[in-house]
Amino acid sequence: MKSMKKSILALGLITAGLVSAQSADMRNMLKVGANVGLAVPAENASANIGLDVAYQNLVTPGFGLGIATGYSHFFGRENTVNNVKVNNNDFGVVPVAALIRVYPKQTGFYLGTDLGYGFIVGDKKVASNSTVDRPTGGFYIKPEIGYHNRDWNFALQYQKTFTGSTGEIGSQKYSAGALGVGVGYNIPLGK
Repeated sequence: MKSMKKSILALGLITAGLVSAQSADMRNMLKVGANVGLAVPAENASANIGLDVAYQNLVTPGFGLGIATGYSHFFGRENTVNNVKVNNNDFGVVPVAALIRVYPKQTGFYLGTDLGYGFIVGDKKVASNSTVDRPTGGFYIKPEIGYHNRDWNFALQYQKTFTGSTGEIGSQKYSAGALGVGVGYNIPLGK
């Protein structure tokens, strides 16, 4: 039921953006998007899927600053550590980050990153058959390179929450990182 409410809200926001996109100033915008990727390294997770929400202000036509959040769900995977099967749990990352974007041209390639803190949520244990606690979060970074136009952004991105040695099971390191692709829609907010 929660995902249905979120889907309806997202659809409403996108519809409102489409209706107002023709006349609004593109200096301030809400960016709504989705991403999918492969966990790297794939020790405790195999893949991820996520939603992104950000506010961006174009300080100059080629440079944007803002705030970013969202949710990335990492799918746990089975792994063998010291001849013992480990059933790693799914977990999520909720970032609270600064958004930085550089747009060399009005339409075309862009570079950017999100920098902040990633809260790791989900089961308290790394694996269903382990007593090791999962990390609660760490420094978050999400660099990306992509293509943009007035309405859409398409990107190749890497996201990583650094957890240090917390959550390690034997030789298995805890990884909250993924290499993937993302798509986002810009909803203008006016001046």
